[in-house]
Amino acid sequence: MATSAVPNVIDALLEILSEAPALTGVQIVDGPPVDDQAVADQLCIGYQPGEGEAASMAQDFAYAGARQRNEDGAVVCWIDCWSGDKEIRPTRLRAFELLAVVEDALRASDSNREAPTLSGAVQWSQVKAGSLRQAITDQGARAGLAFTVTYFARI
Repeated sequence: MATSAVPNVIDALLEILSEAPALTGVQIVDGPPVDDQAVADQLCIGYQPGEGEAASMAQDFAYAGARQRNEDGAVVCWIDCWSGDKEIRPTRLRAFELLAVVEDALRASDSNREAPTLSGAVQWSQVKAGSLRQAITDQGARAGLAFTVTYFARI
């Protein structure tokens, strides 16, 4: 019996996003990047710069008898887009374009598009919150988009 859905959620996110045709060419990373970003677009699952935790979860008994538990959880993610240009707008738009691809991929992870279950790992999931960071550096424009995928599971 699983003690948490967190490992399966992270695995499902990695699998679903790695298979999304619209993310071809985007470096998808499990956790923090190990090298400097060498590609224009990067998507990290279970990592945000400055964030200490990769995921969080809270559980309650599902009902009397205590045989099953309900779990509400969240996995932090990070989109990092870089260009050698000095104009931030195209880089910012690219970050939000990638977030839209993530949302669409999560919605389509089950045969019933009304119940995005991460291929059966949870009862539902969604992109819940996000925040944009952007900068112009000596290497060009960079836009970072921190977001959180929340879920509900019965374990």
